[in-house]
Amino acid sequence: MTDRLRLLAVDTDDLAIISAYCQDAVVKPKDCQHRAAAGQFIVEMNRFVWETSQGVSRFRLFKKAEYERRRAVLHFDRVTEVKHTGLAPASDDVLVLLAIRFTVTEAPSGIVELVFAGGSAIRLTVEVIEAQLADIGGSWSTGSKPDHNRPDRIS
Repeated sequence: MTDRLRLLAVDTDDLAIISAYCQDAVVKPKDCQHRAAAGQFIVEMNRFVWETSQGVSRFRLFKKAEYERRRAVLHFDRVTEVKHTGLAPASDDVLVLLAIRFTVTEAPSGIVELVFAGGSAIRLTVEVIEAQLADIGGSWSTGSKPDHNRPDRIS
C-alpha cells in the first residue's frame, strides 16, 4: 500500500474506527508526549497495517506470508489531564495497544483510555473528542500477524 492513512475522530464512532486501525500497534512509553500547555497528547507507534493483511494467505509454498507495519502518530487535542496505570512514562518498555475507549463524564467531556496488553493504560481527560491518526513513514515487512489466540505471536 502506498497511500498513507489519515483519520480524524470527533465522536465515539470515529474513535472506534481509529481504535481498530491502531489495534496491535507497538508503543514505547517514552514515545508518548503530553504537551500540557497546548492541551495535546501525542503517541508515536509502529502500527500493524490491518487494511492490507486480509488478502495475504498464510498457506504459501516456500515463502513466508508478509505483512506490514508503518510508523504512525496518534494525536489528541483538548487534553486537560493524563494518568498512567501500570507503566513508567519514560521507559523503553514495549507495549501493545489493544483498544482506545471513551467514557463520557459530563458530555461532551470524558476519559479517553488507551488500553495495553498486560493491564497497563493511559487515561486522558478531554474536553471533547478530537483525535487524529496519520502514517508518517513508509511501511516495512513483518512475517508475523498479531494473533489474539496466541499472545506470543505479536510482531
